[in-house]
Amino acid sequence: MSGPYEWIIDEILLLALPGGIDELTLSDFRETVAVGHAHLNNVASDAMEVCVAQAADLPGAAHLELVDGVVHLDPKSAVLEAMLGGWVRQQKTRFLREKSTIQPRVSLVRRLVDFTNSYPWEWQPADAEAFIAHLQSSNRSKPIAMSTGRGYETTLALFMEYLTDRRYGWPEECSRRFGHFPQQIFTEDNRVAHVVDYEGHPARRPLTYDEVQALFDVVDGRVEEARSQGRKGAMTALRDAALLKTVYAFGLRRNEARMLDLSDLRRSPKMPQFRQYGALLVRYGKASKGSPPKRRTTLTVPEMDWIVDVLDHWVTEARPLFSPGKVPALFVTERAGRMSPRGLNTAFTQARDAAELPPELDLHSLRHSYVTHLIEFDYPEKFVSLQVGHNYASTTAIYTGVSDEYRNRLVQRALRGRHPGLWGDE
Repeated sequence: MSGPYEWIIDEILLLALPGGIDELTLSDFRETVAVGHAHLNNVASDAMEVCVAQAADLPGAAHLELVDGVVHLDPKSAVLEAMLGGWVRQQKTRFLREKSTIQPRVSLVRRLVDFTNSYPWEWQPADAEAFIAHLQSSNRSKPIAMSTGRGYETTLALFMEYLTDRRYGWPEECSRRFGHFPQQIFTEDNRVAHVVDYEGHPARRPLTYDEVQALFDVVDGRVEEARSQGRKGAMTALRDAALLKTVYAFGLRRNEARMLDLSDLRRSPKMPQFRQYGALLVRYGKASKGSPPKRRTTLTVPEMDWIVDVLDHWVTEARPLFSPGKVPALFVTERAGRMSPRGLNTAFTQARDAAELPPELDLHSLRHSYVTHLIEFDYPEKFVSLQVGHNYASTTAIYTGVSDEYRNRLVQRALRGRHPGLWGDE
């Protein structure tokens, strides 16, 4: 080492070793000091290199998805597939569901590739905006809703966030291979703003009491009609009737209903009169992203006690006629299997159309009806939220569409409490 520190080394040696020191020892000492000085100056740089090396081994990193030394006939397509494979791997480490979450996301990215006829490292914000504008165009047979568009924008933004994160190495890889860097295509300036709690179709609403009764009258009528005419569909109609009544009586989501097993029927110690139908253990509630399905126990309320006889007839008499064997599902198909989501939708749609109810009503409307009617039965909002598996009362409020009659009763109750003298005995 030479420079301004050399004379300090000599002075230290003279003070420490007054008897003198040979040239070899002096040389070794100077080299040791120089190495230590260099280590102190470069410690931050070395630490950064270690962090980068560790980050480069993240699931989904470019060097883990692309094999060195391989010459591809179509390098752009090969890099795209590596990107998508890396993104899948990255999402799997977060325990996201492959079938319901990861695969739809990958399919959306491929749709944008096909629409733009270009690759992610070539995309501009204008390409993404044109894609969303195309999907919501009135010229399409079914334009996407605002909530769907927001979901698409969020998904594509997440993909580009993954590509532009330098820890995964894709910016450097794209620059080296194609001379382009991937960039974020969705920002706050060109994404749908989330300003209201509910963005569903305004025509979607809970069923009134009369509409619920009309729906159930139709499904019961189909059973009797099939029986009287000796038609084959009598058992299917009976199952659909029990299914739709169960969805309404417990406020179930579609997948929650189809995933019910016989073992999920529970007794309620406080309501022994309901026998084994005092509660339902819902094991496949709506999951948060990256978490398993949520569980809850939904109690049978006295206003819905008619469901006890419906379920008892289905479990003890009707279901065995389907010869389900060891299939645990509460509601089974003619082939002794668990019902599909489409099967549940079809059961409601056929009954709705036969009852001449508005076409915008769907199976989920029965869940909205359950929430609304519990509120009108004067159950506390916290109880209603627990019954349907809502974490926040605001979500339950979105589901609620109380009638004018109920609101009038609330006003009258408030007036009676404040001005009892204005009201005569009734």
